[in-house]
Amino acid sequence: VQLVESGGGSAQAGGSLRLACTASGLTTTHNAVAWFRQSPGKEREGVASIFTRGGTTTYADYVKGRFTISQDSAKNTVYLQMNSLAPEDTGMYYCAARPGTVGCSFPPDRWTYWGQGTQVTVS
Repeated sequence: VQLVESGGGSAQAGGSLRLACTASGLTTTHNAVAWFRQSPGKEREGVASIFTRGGTTTYADYVKGRFTISQDSAKNTVYLQMNSLAPEDTGMYYCAARPGTVGCSFPPDRWTYWGQGTQVTVS
């Protein structure tokens, strides 16, 4: 299984970025895909997740109303649209996946597959 993130970069406060996570090799149709982020000196934290079958989403409280997770099943890609960015959104953003239907509050060490991460910097 390979997860490849793209779309990170720099943005001004109040601006937007869209991240993409393209998956290959997932053998089941019932998966959860999530975005995590890690800021310097902080633990990795869940941001949002989506169930690949059904499309149910979960969000961390601090991104509700600002971030939207979605999927394009034909492209095996999950997106994270980030609006109203703030400096505290700065960090490395990782895509993760695992079988089953768990939300983004599920502990990071319980997720099976990880991408390499993409940096988001908000100033």
